[in-house]
Amino acid sequence: MNGWVAKARSLGSLVFVDLRDKSGITQITFNEDLGDEILDKAKSLRSEYVIGIKGTVNERSSKNPKISTGDIEVFAEELVIYSEAMTPPIYVKDDDNVDENLRLKYRYLDLRKNKMQRNLTFRHRVVKCARDYYDENGFTEVETPILIKSTPEGARDYIVPSRVKNGSFYALPQSPQLFKQLLMVSGTDRYVQIAKCFRDEDLRADRQPEFTQIDLEMSFADEDTVIEVQEGFLKRVMKEVKGIDIQTPFPRLTWTEAMERYGSDKPDTRFDIELIKLNDVVSDCNFEVFTKALAEGGDVRGICVPGGAAEFSRKKIDKLVEEAKHYGAKGLVWIKDEESGITSSVSKYFTEEELANILGKCNASKGDIVFIVSDKSKVVFDTLGFLRRKVAGMLGLLDDNDFKFLWVVDFPMFEEDEEGNIKAMHHPFTQPKLDELYKLDNGQILDLKANAYDIVLNGVELGGGSVRIHDRELQAKMFNVLGLSDEECQEKFGFLIEAFKYGAPPHAGLAYGLDRLVMLLLGEKSIREVIAFPKNANAECPVCEAPAPVEEEQLNELGIAISLNN
Repeated sequence: MNGWVAKARSLGSLVFVDLRDKSGITQITFNEDLGDEILDKAKSLRSEYVIGIKGTVNERSSKNPKISTGDIEVFAEELVIYSEAMTPPIYVKDDDNVDENLRLKYRYLDLRKNKMQRNLTFRHRVVKCARDYYDENGFTEVETPILIKSTPEGARDYIVPSRVKNGSFYALPQSPQLFKQLLMVSGTDRYVQIAKCFRDEDLRADRQPEFTQIDLEMSFADEDTVIEVQEGFLKRVMKEVKGIDIQTPFPRLTWTEAMERYGSDKPDTRFDIELIKLNDVVSDCNFEVFTKALAEGGDVRGICVPGGAAEFSRKKIDKLVEEAKHYGAKGLVWIKDEESGITSSVSKYFTEEELANILGKCNASKGDIVFIVSDKSKVVFDTLGFLRRKVAGMLGLLDDNDFKFLWVVDFPMFEEDEEGNIKAMHHPFTQPKLDELYKLDNGQILDLKANAYDIVLNGVELGGGSVRIHDRELQAKMFNVLGLSDEECQEKFGFLIEAFKYGAPPHAGLAYGLDRLVMLLLGEKSIREVIAFPKNANAECPVCEAPAPVEEEQLNELGIAISLNN
């Protein structure tokens, strides 16, 4: 056996060593029968020494049910010390509670932990399952370029200077979108790729500057075909790597229904708390905050939290109010239905009968609490979408072993940014609902729906896709709606437009976030737990200390001068 010393205990004439390798820990026993030379060498062993032993497997007299090898031990007969080790800066054990920055700096030590090895192996099995499934279903794995032209896809590009063409730059792909559409024009028919993607954007628990997609595209396919194939894949993954049979088909919610019921286009349906529209109940009230929101075309909505009256103290509510402000809410109204009566943060503006009517509209019972937000619809949805999941977590309603898949479909084709500019909700290659194209010409642009679909698991978007535009005239019309001139279209997407001149099949596709999928299946809270060498919150690699300055000679070769921003 070979591995690392997880722990060594010397009892004089006996030495016990926990030997750790990728598969786990095994107890090795050295005794005085070996002679002084080997026993003294065994006594010199320290944590993280790399050793090899030969010996005899025996049944343990005192078994350890906490490890898979706990019924046996190995009586050593030979010992080789391959390398010694300094005292590591972090403990190599699963429950070390060490600061994450330190874990990432010494990631090669962190990855020795059994949990991290399990995570990497689990990820490997998901990828293998994907390759097997898509191969069996007629997909061809094709690698697309990493050095490409910068095109607008929603986030900032990472750019790479060209040495042979000074002043010009490559971009790292945010996705293989344009190339996989070209593959459909090429006749590849069904494409798949485990694709590296890059986006220069602010980081969070489920974002990294470089991430991995299971990316795919299908010719002569519509929305239903894509969804059917993907449900087969997810059913296969859940069975092979989790041992769970999931029911298909998955539920489908329209985007409008998801927002109205859950305040989110990636709803978590593991618990039953839903949004309730209160506009009619409060339209004639004396509370100006509500009436003003309604007069300005906004909404008043609430959620009822079963059993929440006792759980949510004033201190907890105040904390929720502060968190709600991050989503644009100016405040948070609450009403408790307690045994002693109805209490509320706005009691002085409402009669008890009016408060009771609101509680009745929310189907509240004794012991419940209702939270209410009033503002523009987007603020109301964003705030309550966050709040319902937050309170569910506080009440222990989020079971990591309860996997609720669903599809969100019929997204809006366009949305307005804060300046009132029209932009594509997904990307400009998404096909709109063809029977709604008249809305482009009669002032209903924001009501036009897209042939787009997202796969959601437990409140996280696992992946998204759409039927693509394959008609050149329709594509040009979409570009014009987005304010792109013919010259801009040619400059940014000319190669795709040119390809469509030579016969483009109808096609549709989807891309999963592999890191997110593995994270959720493992019950982890961050994708950094399922990536071997992730970046930290500042988009830095703590192991190799990238990004870093380069030599002046390299910059001169590229024709680049650095101007540092203060």
